[in-house]
Amino acid sequence: MIKVNVLYPYRAGAHFDMDYYCDSHMPFVQRTLRPAMKGFAVDKGLAGGAPGEPPSYAAIGHLLFESVAAFQAAFVGASAEAILNDIANYTDIEPVVQISEIMID
Repeated sequence: MIKVNVLYPYRAGAHFDMDYYCDSHMPFVQRTLRPAMKGFAVDKGLAGGAPGEPPSYAAIGHLLFESVAAFQAAFVGASAEAILNDIANYTDIEPVVQISEIMID
């Protein structure tokens, strides 16, 4: 099982609409990438490691797939374009993507 992590680096003054992300964008992504996408989770950044320090990331989306190949086969063409075009509806932060193998769940 792999996890596609979509990280939104925290930036003072940046816009991130968490309600839209959770209630609209992520369900849209799941519908668009079904049946390849097996599930998802969302993390909201609250703080950094030291008192008063901002979080490293405003938000992190986690998308679950059986394999990198399954993700790549689903995230193509019009599906990928529609998902990427929706980003402007909830943030002005450029996401960073990392694909990881889940070692312990």
